[in-house]
Amino acid sequence: MIQCKRVYDPVSADDGYRVLVDRLWPRGIRKEALTHDEWCKTLTPSNELRKAFHSEVIDFPTFCQHYRAELENNLEDGKRLAALGLQQTVTLLYAATNTQRNHARVLAEWLSSLTP
Repeated sequence: MIQCKRVYDPVSADDGYRVLVDRLWPRGIRKEALTHDEWCKTLTPSNELRKAFHSEVIDFPTFCQHYRAELENNLEDGKRLAALGLQQTVTLLYAATNTQRNHARVLAEWLSSLTP
């Protein structure tokens, strides 16, 4: 199972394998204070795409389209996390304030599409 969670939310026993999926380190959290198993920068939106979305140059549907195209370039890392999600819970950690419209949700959907 693959799930998403804000990096600022408390750690839970249900989190399983915790993967930080933000390109930048989350504000206000010391590196040694974040409980995570991996920081997977390869599956994060490019700096250009991230900046375009946050500055509202592009809307969320356009962001999703471009981000999914970027993810196809990192298929091996995606398949690895998707396979792990079949064996145990994988929690994608993100810092975005919008819990419904963010890159981690797009990534979770994409990872789910990689499994049979």
